[in-house]
Amino acid sequence: MPHQSNGTGKNGGISPRHTPKMGQRNLGYVSEAPEPNHASTHPKEEPYKIAPPNYVKTTATAAPTVTPAAPSAPPTDIIGQIIGDFGIWQLRTVLIIFLCKIPASWFMACIIFTAPELYPSSEFECDQQGLSANQTITPNQCYIEDSVEGRRECTKFLYNFDFQSLIMEFDLVCLRDIFVAWTQYWHLFGVLVGGVAGTKMMLFLSPRTVYFIGQMLQIVCGVITGYARDFSLHCAFRCLSAVCCAIMFTSGQAIFADITSGSYRLGSIILYDTFWSIGVIFLPSLSSFFNSWTHIYLGITFPTLVLTLLLQWTPESPRWLLKNGDDKAVARVADIVREGAAINDRLCKIPADLHQQLESLRVKLRSAPAPAKWLDLWKGPRATIHMLAAHLALAAFIINFMGMLLNIRSFGRDYLVPNTIAMGFSEIVGCFLALHFTLKHNKWKWQWAGAVNIIAGLIGCLGWFFSHSEMNPSVKVTLWMIIATIPKMGVSCAQSMILACMAEVMPMNKKIPYVFSVVTWARVWLLSAPFINVLKKIDVALSLSSYCALSIFGGICTCFMLTPRNQVAVTAAPLRTTKGEDNDQKATASSIRETVWPVEMDVSNTHL
Repeated sequence: MPHQSNGTGKNGGISPRHTPKMGQRNLGYVSEAPEPNHASTHPKEEPYKIAPPNYVKTTATAAPTVTPAAPSAPPTDIIGQIIGDFGIWQLRTVLIIFLCKIPASWFMACIIFTAPELYPSSEFECDQQGLSANQTITPNQCYIEDSVEGRRECTKFLYNFDFQSLIMEFDLVCLRDIFVAWTQYWHLFGVLVGGVAGTKMMLFLSPRTVYFIGQMLQIVCGVITGYARDFSLHCAFRCLSAVCCAIMFTSGQAIFADITSGSYRLGSIILYDTFWSIGVIFLPSLSSFFNSWTHIYLGITFPTLVLTLLLQWTPESPRWLLKNGDDKAVARVADIVREGAAINDRLCKIPADLHQQLESLRVKLRSAPAPAKWLDLWKGPRATIHMLAAHLALAAFIINFMGMLLNIRSFGRDYLVPNTIAMGFSEIVGCFLALHFTLKHNKWKWQWAGAVNIIAGLIGCLGWFFSHSEMNPSVKVTLWMIIATIPKMGVSCAQSMILACMAEVMPMNKKIPYVFSVVTWARVWLLSAPFINVLKKIDVALSLSSYCALSIFGGICTCFMLTPRNQVAVTAAPLRTTKGEDNDQKATASSIRETVWPVEMDVSNTHL
């Protein structure tokens, strides 16, 4: 007769029946379980195999075989079962939401083209009206030399430039570098505030509503920024525009992270920044159509109207509605699920008791434990190392990601267009490199990303060898860009990977506060990025080497992060053991399980 088991093998053996691991229990955002003859993103689970008793030769001293448990698909909820991990419906939503990154990148990088460098004497000069015979103007047209009163700054200028720029508008041509750093500081401060505001708004407003509010306010603030004729007013509304952009892409990520699952969710978050890079690539073309900084601001603002038209195809976050919605939330979620199932051709997956199962899921979501406190994030296996490594690494990478793009102004105004495009393409390559490491080298993806940044940072420091050498200017700029795009690619890779995968190193109740802490900390340090570019006044190689040093530092910190391993299980126990040997086996299995956090294949990423 075939051997049967009801949970415990004969003579103390382990049953082949699989028990879900703790880290894979249904705790929220989960994915669809694999089905027969249906492609799934999760590895196929194979049952534990035990040789029949009559084929096994055992002794009293047989050692247990301890092998890693086969990765299994985490349990799924009814929403994941119906709409699937990814389909046409999710793809349409993801692409629509990705578009909000384009105006966000335009507002950040537009300063490259709204405040270009002007050449003294040929394109601007100090107004000489009212100057006496004993007063002369310095060659850089920024100071007036007075033999009696000494040197004083020129406050009024004459311009011979066909583009009406911001520095001409506010007569800050001699303070251009400080002006660019200051206005960019307020933009990045707006990104910090917008990320926090968007996250807090979603505590009582649905992500789709927050997304719409960000769109409307961004249009209003963008227009006012373009028409502001006061320097302080311009900085204030540039900050508010950045707040709105951050609200948009923060709430947008919350939507597509809720309706996708498994590796598709990780891939979507990693590739989110590719549309940011696409915006950077198209910015020079957009700017070439206008001859005034005001028109550029209007040009980068009104495309957001297209996003409002596409809002009708942007769904609500179904699990947010179940957890935070009113009594009609279940009916609304049922409609969303039916729409997604219809587009994904999965209507056959809808059960007859859909409303009852959604009600059960609503109860489960509302009864979930509260997120851990910030001090609790430091407790647990490798918790301190992961806290320090993630905070320091993302701070270094996010400074580089923004600052290195603005640093291309150091290579000269004549090369802004090709350099901007090159930077955008290097960012895209970095995102796909992060996707490759995550999917193909998941066990050591952090070490791969860290090594790439260390090597790229060392390459970027080679700029000192030709910083003061005599060579053709075009060749010199080409060399600058080659050694600048390589670190930019590494930074884009590591930043995308950290934002998408860092939550996996923490238990479920610590993921949300952990990600919020890391991202907020990094954005605080991001405020220093514009002022690093001022170092180019000393030497172009100095500003670039500063960013490369941050890449090396961030790469070293990234190497300290470890992907949690699956818990191990004893797949074959000796048929006869002594009491002492049995205790040794339990101690061995326990010690292995306690070394790392259990893996959750379907990571619940947060919104910030």
